[in-house]
Amino acid sequence: MGEQPVRVLACGDVEGRLTALFNRVQTIQKKTGQFDLLLCVGEFFGTTPEAEAEWQQYKTGAKKAPISTYILGAASQETVKNIPSADGCELADNITYLGRRGVFTGVSGLQIAYVSGREALQEPAPAHCFTSKDLSALVAPLTSSSKFRGVDILLTSQWPRGVWHYGNNPEVNTKFCGSGSVASLADKLKPRYHFAALEGAHYERLPYRNHVVLQENAQHVSRFIALATVNNPGKKKYLYAFNIIPMKNMDPSELVKQPQDVTENPYRSSAKDKTDKQRTGLDTEEEPAGQFFFDLSNKRGGGGGPRGGGRKRYSDGEGRGQDQQHRDGPYQGQPKLPRKHPQPTGPCWFCLASPQVEKHLVISIGSHCYLAMAKGGLTPDHMLILPIGHYQSVVELSSEVVVEMEKYKSALKSFYKSKGKRCVLFERNYRSQHLQLQVVPVPLDRCATEDIKEAFMVQAQEQQMELMEIPEHTDLKQIAPPGTPYFYVELDSGEKLYHRIQKHFPLQFGREVLASEAVLNMPTRADWKECKQSREEEEESCKQLRDDFQPYDFALDD
Repeated sequence: MGEQPVRVLACGDVEGRLTALFNRVQTIQKKTGQFDLLLCVGEFFGTTPEAEAEWQQYKTGAKKAPISTYILGAASQETVKNIPSADGCELADNITYLGRRGVFTGVSGLQIAYVSGREALQEPAPAHCFTSKDLSALVAPLTSSSKFRGVDILLTSQWPRGVWHYGNNPEVNTKFCGSGSVASLADKLKPRYHFAALEGAHYERLPYRNHVVLQENAQHVSRFIALATVNNPGKKKYLYAFNIIPMKNMDPSELVKQPQDVTENPYRSSAKDKTDKQRTGLDTEEEPAGQFFFDLSNKRGGGGGPRGGGRKRYSDGEGRGQDQQHRDGPYQGQPKLPRKHPQPTGPCWFCLASPQVEKHLVISIGSHCYLAMAKGGLTPDHMLILPIGHYQSVVELSSEVVVEMEKYKSALKSFYKSKGKRCVLFERNYRSQHLQLQVVPVPLDRCATEDIKEAFMVQAQEQQMELMEIPEHTDLKQIAPPGTPYFYVELDSGEKLYHRIQKHFPLQFGREVLASEAVLNMPTRADWKECKQSREEEEESCKQLRDDFQPYDFALDD
């Protein structure tokens, strides 16, 4: 039943170079066989006398396109004259103008949605522009059906704004690239393939999913492909060949298969991202940053200052270096723009501004995060990455905190690697009020990453917990909305495990797995309370760890 794929060619801006394009198409067809149709996005017509003359040859029938060619309308005022009306029509033998906007369905059942021109920036819209009414007229009839799953192909001339989010970066100036309306259109129509042009660049984005993992039923992935201009001097790709079985003819389980490199949907920012600005609003009384940026060099001994240059921190004690003399200390002088951090409503052991925090355990302080030695750690170099401000979990972090947390992760991986170890990160967002990302090193010769993963899986199964693997390129925020209790593991391979906590959860689960015979083989250290040191021992251990980590501490350079 219609399982024969449709063979399609897609092309970027032709700009009147019809003969060059069709010669290339003929060469391809001689090598690989006949294609069913050619879809052209961007500016099809040229404005030079040569381009005009070339078009006349096809228009009069002196030359004929070697393939059924479908084009979008004008993308500039100069080429509008070549399009006789807003409705689709045949412009020359084998060359069809699709129309201003609409859906073209081939005999095979292949469904192609299209919008011509650029987004209108004024009213009334020029002839080469589309309006929000055009998009509504295209979307409404399609999405009103309960059976609507998406379209096979979407053709637009402009790029969708933000399509690069969560994916690989294009070689264009993203500050000025793309249309928000096209992005919204792509989000609603869920095309399996989306083609665009006008930027003179070739860009194949990683495929992205159209559902929220573990919250919605699996749907097909979308692929966005931007194509360059025909015969461009940089030899960037302007033709894209592919085979596609129409969605309506596909087995649903085949349709929703997810490739290895699939990413999150670039057009759907999480609710958390949308409220970041509110979180840092001025409605909360907050401590000036200087009040908790204390000098970590006090207890280093010797000259009292860190090696290799001054640490750019406020001091709460004696012995500030010469490079800090222009400051008057934390309680008198403040930075020009004191950084705002979310504050707890009550006492918190982990907010750096809090009097309860055990500052002697701190290893490094960044702008948004800090690094501390774990109290009662599994190993002497077991550390915690914590946000300076009060955040309960990773999924609640603002974007700048996430960026710095990733920098600390990377620095720790390099640090442990230099000592012949790999690291395991885990977070328990359950019966805790301040995020603690545990980072535990495991000697490379103890076990492989696969063994650690298996240890977590086996122990979860024994305790009748469902520990799921999060797909690659998936953001934890997409799976666990703020307020969701969960347990999360990140392995050095990039693999991530997730358990949605329903009722009860063993608080020491992460430590128990890593302390087990299969991993570190130190079962007596599973409970941190059994591993506590005296204050003096902690200070000595922390001083040693701080000195060891210093070459990897990017915060020293800030």
